Amino acid sequence: MSIIRYQVPQLSNWSSFDRLSSLRDEVNRLFDFSWPARDSGLFSGWSPALDVFDDKDSLIVKVELPGLKKEEINISLHEGVLTVSGERQRETEKKEGESFRSERYFGKFQRSVTLPTTVDSNKVSASYKDGVLTVELPKAEEAKPKQIAVSVS
Repeated sequence: MSIIRYQVPQLSNWSSFDRLSSLRDEVNRLFDFSWPARDSGLFSGWSPALDVFDDKDSLIVKVELPGLKKEEINISLHEGVLTVSGERQRETEKKEGESFRSERYFGKFQRSVTLPTTVDSNKVSASYKDGVLTVELPKAEEAKPKQIAVSVS
């Protein structure tokens, strides 16, 4: 029997971000192989990224929808819930060879967000530029902050 001196294990040379990236890749791989294909019922939809900004007079909602035409986007406002929906069609252009990697989502999507304040639905406006949908929702007068003067007696 020989005696071997204990050595402290060396920490990995990877940075924290590399380890997180690897973890993300492993989790993605787990879902890719363990579940039905994305085109089946479980993963048939996708969710675009969405931001909501609150300023003094309005709420601004920005949704990333690259590659869509404005005709493919539906916006509705009902009982304080803004819903953005539509469908991104799969490109049908065929090229020689097979896809090496495919990460873009296709199919129907729907994002709903409950608005934190009452808005004036008659003044809502939307614009679509460079793949970003911007919806401006002016606050209703009763929802706007009011300045109250203090009187001294």
